[in-house]
Amino acid sequence: MEYVYAALILNETGEEINEDNITGVLEAAGVDVEESRVKALVAALEDVDIEEAIETAAAAPAAG
Repeated sequence: MEYVYAALILNETGEEINEDNITGVLEAAGVDVEESRVKALVAALEDVDIEEAIETAAAAPAAG
């Protein structure tokens, strides 16, 4: 989950979501970074509009 949080932090601060930046955020937080997970996350987020995804998730009804 910390990898996704790193991407959200970068998005919020207007920084590019790339391997170097995600690794930097994770290392600053004291996380043992797995390069393969960073690469997978960057690839998965390549065509994702994070702002739209957040809005869509916030608009989804909660399970009852």
